Order: sequence, then C-alpha cells, then structure tokens
Amino acid sequence: MSSRQVFEQSILIRANSTVVERCFTDLELMHQWLNPMLRCEPVDVWDTNVGGRCRFVIKLPLFQPTLKTVVLEREPGLIVWGFEGYFKGCDRWECLPEPQGTCLLNRFEFEIPNPLIKFGFNLFAASLTQSDMEAQLRRLKQVAERLSIIS
Repeated sequence: MSSRQVFEQSILIRANSTVVERCFTDLELMHQWLNPMLRCEPVDVWDTNVGGRCRFVIKLPLFQPTLKTVVLEREPGLIVWGFEGYFKGCDRWECLPEPQGTCLLNRFEFEIPNPLIKFGFNLFAASLTQSDMEAQLRRLKQVAERLSIIS
C-alpha cells in the first residue's frame, strides 16, 4: 500500500498564462506570494530549466527543515519540481488557458519516509499545509493580476 499523499488546488486568474508563469518561475515574484515562513534559495544560480536546483527552507525558531528540489519537467506554462528531504515527491504548477484568463493548477504529491515525521505531519500539519497552499494561490493570483494591469 502506497503512503503517497496528494494535495491539489486550482484558481482562476484574470491574466494570461505568460504572466501567471512568471509568478511561479521568477524568484523575486515568488517571494511576494510564498508563505513568509518559507524561503526559496537557488543552489548556485536561479534556473527553472530541467535540472535547475534550489532549496526551500522552513524558517522555524529551533530548526529549519529543508527540501532540496530539482526541476524535473519544464514546458511553457508548466514546471514540476522534484524534492527530497523530510518529504519526497513533486510539486506541479500548470497554467491552463481559459477564456477569462488562466486556471492555475498546483498539485503537491509526496511521501514522508520517516514514520514519526509522517505521524506528526498528519496529526498537526496536513490541514495547515492544504490551507497554506490555498492562501498561496490567492496571493499568487493577486500578484499576477496586478502585473497584468501594469503590462
């Protein structure tokens, strides 16, 4: 039996796919909508092409868990980050053009190999993670729609 979990959300954004894509591939724009407790750092240089590496660090007072990521798939309007650390899995961001703008789909698929961390996550953090993903999409929507007006 697989212990893989999937969290998936989507949001309609009144901006074209190019603008929406910039929001999840441009590091400065990402920091405008990412959870303030989450920091994204490039490994060497920022690169969103296949093979590009970065790390996501959760800024906690006593310890800072880190996910090492690598771009697994990249096409216009799509990026899939593979990650390893306290989670193993992938985070897919995909733009789906709509008549009113862009539907942004975020699919977070993961396993937690350590049973103790898995227990703690499921008990305390699973619902918070889903809520945070929804809040991040709302913030990303604001950034993209603001950029769309400026452009």
